[in-house]
Amino acid sequence: MLSEHFPLAAPRIERAERPARIQRERGGGNAVVASYASIASKADLLAADAARDIALCGRSLGKADPVHPDLASAGAHEPTPTPYFVLEELLGKLGLTANDHLLDVGCGTGRVLAYAASQLPCRATGVELDARLANIASSWAASSPQLNVIAGSALDISLAPYTCFYLFNPFDTAVLTCFLDKAAREAAPPFTLVHMSDNGESFAYQGRPGWRLVRSGSIQMFQTASGRSIKFYEFPQHYSVWRYEGVK
Repeated sequence: MLSEHFPLAAPRIERAERPARIQRERGGGNAVVASYASIASKADLLAADAARDIALCGRSLGKADPVHPDLASAGAHEPTPTPYFVLEELLGKLGLTANDHLLDVGCGTGRVLAYAASQLPCRATGVELDARLANIASSWAASSPQLNVIAGSALDISLAPYTCFYLFNPFDTAVLTCFLDKAAREAAPPFTLVHMSDNGESFAYQGRPGWRLVRSGSIQMFQTASGRSIKFYEFPQHYSVWRYEGVK
């Protein structure tokens, strides 16, 4: 799969239907756009994302502490916030509507929720095994009726309410296999699942009845407004978008 270069996507700050807390981005919108326009390095991009976090929810949602050893032994991976330019590519193009409900599996401090509340028309829920991170996400997301945060395992909650799932390498292959089995049993088809990780783990999906690959690719570089390419990930992160249509 070829590595893709994504152009600068300034935050869309004009929508009127955002929850009150999330409308913070509108007040500082010009500053947020300016911070993206001046990006010249990975550090600049991280700083711009942090500024956007603060504009949206009052705090940075950047990288958290390493996963607790007890959680790692249960198959959980270190939480890593997805950059906004990646979310625009992976979630912004899905065509989600107000009837959809997105579940971010392993939501960490809530970067995907912040993106969803400011850019998507659907409801969004995050589930996070690490109670510390779930508390951080809840602390700012609680003011938005569009958002919800669950502290616990994605294997222990009902997946029936959700029409779309986002997974940025939240757990190991054994847990992923259990999650896919559970999603096929509980979530009403058709539903969409977006998966990204360093190896893509497409092998976990292949051969599963009812699953169809919609698109796939890899992300490593960010393209600035001036056309310069900046390496964001040390190694390409492979993504795939799947549609589960049920077994007939």
